[in-house]
Amino acid sequence: MRFPRRVSGRWLLALFAAAAAVLAVPALSSASSHREAPGTSRDPTADNTDVYVFRTQDAPNTVTLVSNWIPFEDPAGGPNFYRFDDNARYYINVDNKGDGQYHIRYLFKFKTRYRQPGTFLYGLGGPITSPTSKNLNVLQTYSVTRQDYRNGSLVSSKVLGRNLVAPPDNVGAKTTPNYAATAAQAVNQLTGGGKVFAGQRDDPFFASLGRIFDTVNLTGAGLGNKGGGVDDLAGYGVHSIVLQLPIDQVTRDQRPVTSAKAKNAVIGVWSSTDRRGLSVSGAGAGGG
Repeated sequence: MRFPRRVSGRWLLALFAAAAAVLAVPALSSASSHREAPGTSRDPTADNTDVYVFRTQDAPNTVTLVSNWIPFEDPAGGPNFYRFDDNARYYINVDNKGDGQYHIRYLFKFKTRYRQPGTFLYGLGGPITSPTSKNLNVLQTYSVTRQDYRNGSLVSSKVLGRNLVAPPDNVGAKTTPNYAATAAQAVNQLTGGGKVFAGQRDDPFFASLGRIFDTVNLTGAGLGNKGGGVDDLAGYGVHSIVLQLPIDQVTRDQRPVTSAKAKNAVIGVWSSTDRRGLSVSGAGAGGG
């Protein structure tokens, strides 16, 4: 599994062609979301930032879907480090008919436990060298469920993985001395083919956010990495969910793509987060 570098867009259309790589953003799309939405800025664990869709040379018959959450993770943000929220439901959505509706949803639900309840410490003293290290106090597992929809209604649901391990955060050289090797152990196989990873990554998005939100202060400065821009996201992490799936699992007819002009060659991908709602009414309680 490889991870993307500087690409933008929350909702991308991916064209699965052997000789072409086409990305387009539909009219209703929105760009990178790093705290600019007022509601989600107060709920960072539900704040999805960017989505990436691409094919890799080492697995040409697969498509990789990446969605990121929790913007601006500071590597020094302890002692309570970052993780997915057990009370949220995370989705990667797929539209394979071009109607702007999801037809496949991949649902991710997380569960956190502490080896030593009653303490919030992340590590227990020794180096953390695996996602299940005895020196890791905060362990997170998750499930992956595929949901298929027809005419907006759920028609089937299949669990592709249970009790999958998420990697620890990159706490530092003493606690996580070889983070790349530790995180690599958290790439999990899915039932029916495919792989999944859910955990902390370096934020690959490139943006001069400081200049943009300084009343668009771009005088004498560019925006991109080749235009003299400043990457204000450099050094920050995000929590990524990465799915690498056989292409025929996400096409409209469940068949491989034969050419760039094939009817099943394009999918739309976006991410979303749900929380359970609670409604409180004063009716019958003497309130007005």
